[in-house]
Amino acid sequence: MAEYFVFDIAESLLGKLASSVYEEASCAYHVYEDVQGIKDTLSIVKGVLLDAEEKREQKHGLREWLRQIQNVCLDAEDILDGFEYQNLRKQVVKASGSTRMKVGHFFSSSNSLLFRFRMAHQIKYIRHSLDKIAADGNKFGLQRIDVDHRLVQRREMTYSYVDASGVIGREMDREEIIKLLMQPLPQGDGDGDRSLCVIPIVGIGGLGKTTLAKLVFNDKRMDDFFQLKMWVCISDDFDIRQIIIKIINSASASAPIVALTHQENINSLDIELLQSRLRHKLSGQKYLLVLDDIWSDDHAKWIELKDLLKVGAVGSKIIVTTRSHTIASKMGTVPSYILEGLSMENCLSLFFKWAFKKGEENEYPNLVEIGKEIVKKCRGVPLAVRTLGSSLFLNYDLERWKFIRDHEIWNLQQKKDDILPALKLSYDQMPSHLRHCFAYFSLFPKDFGFAGLQISSLWVALGLLGPPVGSQKLRNIARQYIDELHSRSFLEDFEDFGHIYYFKVHDLVHDLASYVAKEEHLLVNSTQNIPKQVRHLSVGETDSLSHALFFKSRSVRTILFPIVGMGVDNEALLVTWITRYKYLRILDLSDSSFETLPNSIAKLKHLRALTLENNCKIKRLPDSIRKLQNLQLLSLRGCVELETLPKGLGMLISLQHLHITTKQSILSEDEFASLCSLQSLSFEYCDNLKFLFRWAQLTSLQVLHVQSCGSLESLPLHILPKLEVLLVIRCEMLNLSWNYESQIQRLRMKFLHVENCPRQERLPHWIEGATDTLQTLLILNCDSLKLLPEWLTRMSHLKMLHIVNCPQLLFLPSGMHRLTALEDLSIDGCPELCRKCEPQSGEYWSFISHIKRLSIGETREGHLLFRLQSRMRLKLRD
Repeated sequence: MAEYFVFDIAESLLGKLASSVYEEASCAYHVYEDVQGIKDTLSIVKGVLLDAEEKREQKHGLREWLRQIQNVCLDAEDILDGFEYQNLRKQVVKASGSTRMKVGHFFSSSNSLLFRFRMAHQIKYIRHSLDKIAADGNKFGLQRIDVDHRLVQRREMTYSYVDASGVIGREMDREEIIKLLMQPLPQGDGDGDRSLCVIPIVGIGGLGKTTLAKLVFNDKRMDDFFQLKMWVCISDDFDIRQIIIKIINSASASAPIVALTHQENINSLDIELLQSRLRHKLSGQKYLLVLDDIWSDDHAKWIELKDLLKVGAVGSKIIVTTRSHTIASKMGTVPSYILEGLSMENCLSLFFKWAFKKGEENEYPNLVEIGKEIVKKCRGVPLAVRTLGSSLFLNYDLERWKFIRDHEIWNLQQKKDDILPALKLSYDQMPSHLRHCFAYFSLFPKDFGFAGLQISSLWVALGLLGPPVGSQKLRNIARQYIDELHSRSFLEDFEDFGHIYYFKVHDLVHDLASYVAKEEHLLVNSTQNIPKQVRHLSVGETDSLSHALFFKSRSVRTILFPIVGMGVDNEALLVTWITRYKYLRILDLSDSSFETLPNSIAKLKHLRALTLENNCKIKRLPDSIRKLQNLQLLSLRGCVELETLPKGLGMLISLQHLHITTKQSILSEDEFASLCSLQSLSFEYCDNLKFLFRWAQLTSLQVLHVQSCGSLESLPLHILPKLEVLLVIRCEMLNLSWNYESQIQRLRMKFLHVENCPRQERLPHWIEGATDTLQTLLILNCDSLKLLPEWLTRMSHLKMLHIVNCPQLLFLPSGMHRLTALEDLSIDGCPELCRKCEPQSGEYWSFISHIKRLSIGETREGHLLFRLQSRMRLKLRD
């Protein structure tokens, strides 16, 4: 059954009603009494919502009452959002000083007389509806609970790579699989399939099949035994073409590091060229290939793929992981390795590891006894044990532990080996704001690689984050939410580079997100019915586009195209969406192929995020886009035919994130200087830009990303006083050491990524201005770099330093031991420097041996370079 997020929604709405904008607007438009009435009634209702959520399964009709409250709150948000839009329009009109604009504003649909009449009517309706629903709630006898106490104590965050010492109870399983991989193939029976050994690992969901495969894959013995290692996640769809692309990409990642410019975009190749590239990659190589998470039992497709894979050297092996014994028997050439559940002893060790600090369980014998009973219900499944342990971390309330042990969800009729009840219990322990955010993972396909900034932008656009405290930034609040979800074991494969971070969700966790989010959140395919109350829509199959046109709800807030290569090519469909779904907050039209964006886009006055990434046909944007005063994110990344930016861009006074690809050579500095809320700005594939800005002060900008701007000559850091994050990638003409190099200005920079800058023989001296702030420094593919300066060792906050593919770099600064904050040092593709840093024998070893996470000349889950490239949605051009 679908979950509701009423408490979080009601709390957010009350926060808005209490703001000065709403207060002043309600007075100005003579709706103050009705708005206050909504506020008063909602305050009373909110007090009993937490109790209602706890009792929703026990009391008949309570779930429907919660649904009605949630719907009226969301409708109220849509209507009252007009106050914010009207306020922003007034600010723009006032700032412009234009009589023409003021006259146009009066005669538009947004002028005060029309607006006042519409708002008065709609707000009275909302007040009447809320009063009626609130009165209906009296019959449930609910108690007042004002504060959501379901909070979390976060652990110190760790890296996601599989550390063998951190995996409990799988040592023997790992050794058995490695024994199978290293034993010679049987000889002499003439069976052609024996030239390619396929080892299936079979087990129920959440048992740790993927973790076991990773333990084997990352074992040092595999590096010595196989010439090539590849990892491919298959998940739901056994698409031969996509699997070939993934294998080729993984083989490229496993090969010695090459410059990013040499990485080829193979997505557009036809199947004949792809299979030729695949054979070329594998031919004569003794390889290990992991095909993780197989669901399809289409034997014909497997035979077709296997025939393509037989070109490897004798001794090549394939590991497949699957939940299905039938699939395993069809694919395997040796008996399946059946992965069993963890022993009770190992389960308890795992549970205590996640529920207590180290050794702390000895202080709570009563909790330990209850914990044993909880663990028994988890049926030896590590994912269930870990999530329940995480949900109880630092919670010493005996009644809470008993509540988990005795919960009626354990008594529900379940399929064999079903662990959803355990995950649902962990979900129920989360505070309301986390549960609300978690539901949005259901809009993305399984095995989707999330970028932290991507999901946080979605949450911000939908108003899901709590209000900032003091100078706190929304992106930091989003990161707190991500860290909490990670600490509760709902996220995996977490890769953290500071400002940039990535993760995935386990398939079963995705199932849970879909379970709790259904009705209002939907990943559409071509076969399913679309609930009339859906508000958040994601298109997962091309065939579902025509189907998606006809869903009944007019309250849709989100339309996403999360799968690379899938977009809209029907302008009429887009016009229909704009006309029908006037409350849209997020419109993601990535990978679409229409030539123009309709002028009617300006009707979407509630829109917070508009994404047009990788549209290779669009040449211009309508000037009407400047009317989107609520717009916070505009992404034109990859729009390689875009001739110019729209006029009036500076009127987007709420714009916080702007990503640009354009053919123009000169930017309007006045427009950019007017973007008073702009925090993040990127220029990618802007081939004609020589300079960004000369005088415009971008006083709010915190993140600047320039990539593949081949004519760019300099960066204007002196006009970016608040810059914290800088990424410079493949800008061949750029000289980072400009004329005022001698004037070291104090910087706030925390994150610096420099890649493919062939003119840099040394790091620019201005970086020294970030001595007290820089935390992450990534240097990749700088072929001319010869020296790291001594002042680098004064970086008192530097936590991460990665140096990749800088072959002329021969020395480290002598004071490396002074970098006491440094936790992560990675050096690869620097042959002489790697030799000097070898453990024990290298002359620099004594300088760096204290660093917690050290990688010298090694591949950590694929090279950093390839991982960063593969995460980018922007398709690389040859």
